[in-house]
Amino acid sequence: MDWGRAKSVLILAFLLLNLLLGYQLWSDVRERVQPSSNPAELSPDTLEAMKAKGIELAGSIPKETSELHDLTYRYLGREASGVASEGATDSKQNAGVAGLPDSDPFADVIPLQTPVDSRVVFQREELLKALGGVIPELDQYEMDTPGFDDLKFVLYRMVDGRPMFNVRIELFYRDQRIIGYRQEQIKLLPGDQQQRPQPILPASRAIRPEIIEKYVPEGASIKEIRLGYKEVQLFDSDTQVSTPSWRILLEDGGVIYLQAYSGEVLTDKPQPPAASPGTSR
Repeated sequence: MDWGRAKSVLILAFLLLNLLLGYQLWSDVRERVQPSSNPAELSPDTLEAMKAKGIELAGSIPKETSELHDLTYRYLGREASGVASEGATDSKQNAGVAGLPDSDPFADVIPLQTPVDSRVVFQREELLKALGGVIPELDQYEMDTPGFDDLKFVLYRMVDGRPMFNVRIELFYRDQRIIGYRQEQIKLLPGDQQQRPQPILPASRAIRPEIIEKYVPEGASIKEIRLGYKEVQLFDSDTQVSTPSWRILLEDGGVIYLQAYSGEVLTDKPQPPAASPGTSR
């Protein structure tokens, strides 16, 4: 028997098992902190619209009824005109050093000098220990629900426990090693002093029959409903604004955003998942 080969197979199997167990642990913890699914909280008209289109609610309906205000901020390391920063240019030139493919999904990716085991993303303390000294303000970001695709893991910038859906870190990996990252970093600014926090619509009221009829495809499954902040418009200036928004995440990765004050749809059709390759705002 080739003991060297057998040993390599066992080590690989052990690593794959650890990755699976880490993901399962993360999923279990997340499910425990979320309220259980209760479709009865939706209006009868909404339930009827869902039934007519064969739409299922796999996720939970949050009961949060906070008073929130818009976030004002500016991006760091980015020109308002959209010209790439010096660091982004350097990342392209150095991509080959870390083994990053020279293709669009890897544009502006900053290669890591020392690749990191990808399992650390499932344990926050390990992630901060491994990359906290490399990626600025990594402790301000948390992994998103979709989590990852075949190229990268996605983390969102958090404010008071709520994600900013347009501000993220993408950790690119290959062969179970994180080999580079792309980050959107911001500085929060004082908002309008005259603006007072406004009550938000509960998710059960924001999801209305017309939302189901116009924006959710037939046979879809609603995976998650989450409160966060959505950039309403990317202005040609340093200052940006994000408004409290409900994100409806579909099982196939489609996304619909509802402004949390009024329930207004912020996208005119389901959007591709935030973690999909080449996605842009």
